Amino acid sequence: MRANYKMRTNDTTMNVSHRSPGRWLAIAAVFALLPGCLDAQAPGASKPVATGDKPSATEGVAHDDAYIIGPSDVLAINVWKEPDISRSVPVRSDGKISLPLAGELQAGGQTPKQLEQEITKKLASFIAEPEVTVMVSESKSQRINILGQVGRPGAYPLTSSMTVLDAIATAGGFKDFAKQKSIYILRQKPDGTQVRLPFNYKDVIKGKNTEQNIKLEARDTVVVP
Repeated sequence: MRANYKMRTNDTTMNVSHRSPGRWLAIAAVFALLPGCLDAQAPGASKPVATGDKPSATEGVAHDDAYIIGPSDVLAINVWKEPDISRSVPVRSDGKISLPLAGELQAGGQTPKQLEQEITKKLASFIAEPEVTVMVSESKSQRINILGQVGRPGAYPLTSSMTVLDAIATAGGFKDFAKQKSIYILRQKPDGTQVRLPFNYKDVIKGKNTEQNIKLEARDTVVVP
């Protein structure tokens, strides 16, 4: 009797040991599924972002309202929700651009903001409340050159009110041996000829000959000997 009891006990023990792994696997599977179920039902779970949403004002680089558009500049024109109209366009030598529905527009001589307003007016006849953004993606026209004894010689974007003093400051000021009394500006006239305009820094900063501190034009070259 005692042996049979042990055998039954052993049998029972063996049966329990055989069942235990399967039971634990089932429990583990249930817990593994719980996180997915909770995520699917959680009220704060993330959802796919709908496409076609209007971009916020911080998406993208704001244009410079002081910049004057000129020939050879490349403009990025975006009309919200109008991909057939939005495009990158070069400014032709006559200062004009072409845009679907808006036709030909005078871009040269205007700021990006002014051109935005002009395009908006043209498109208003075809699109309800058009929202237009104009940015200069490549500046090729409104630039000046600063050469010679300055900290950072090179080509610089021309703003609407830049003077000779502004240009020198933009280029990092003078080097030690700059001839500050012998600066000059090379300017190309419409007929193709070039004129040389003097600029005496020493006089101008003392309030003398201030008319020499001229407003710079596109493609002017400031030379500091």
